Amino acid sequence: MACFIVPAAEAIVVTAVNKAEEKKALKSTDTESAVSEAKEERIPLKRKLKWLTNMLWGGVILLAFEHIWHGEVVPYFPFLTAMSDPAERAVMLHEMATVGVCMAVLITVVWIGVCMAADAIMRRPDRDMIGNNGRQ
Repeated sequence: MACFIVPAAEAIVVTAVNKAEEKKALKSTDTESAVSEAKEERIPLKRKLKWLTNMLWGGVILLAFEHIWHGEVVPYFPFLTAMSDPAERAVMLHEMATVGVCMAVLITVVWIGVCMAADAIMRRPDRDMIGNNGRQ
């Protein structure tokens, strides 16, 4: 019914954090960023947060479309059909607390895995220097 609201709330928070991180990156001088990039070959946090934001918003849009398709979300007040019946509100809140939270946590865990894999790939030694991609 309203399970997409929990990942939407997380997406709003992550989007705000991402905007703050972008402002912080703009304040740093070009020389500082060039030195830090030379020291570390890691993907910046703002790019990783953008990945999480895209994953969350993509899921929210798909779930919202699915709920609209099934008539659970309507274009008039109260927008969620479960809000009009007090007995359905409890079911809706339970679904948000179980399914919605699980979806948000799963997306975040997958994102952490993607970030760890990307950092591991960035730390690998360059194999082209050996010749023929490491083959003799």
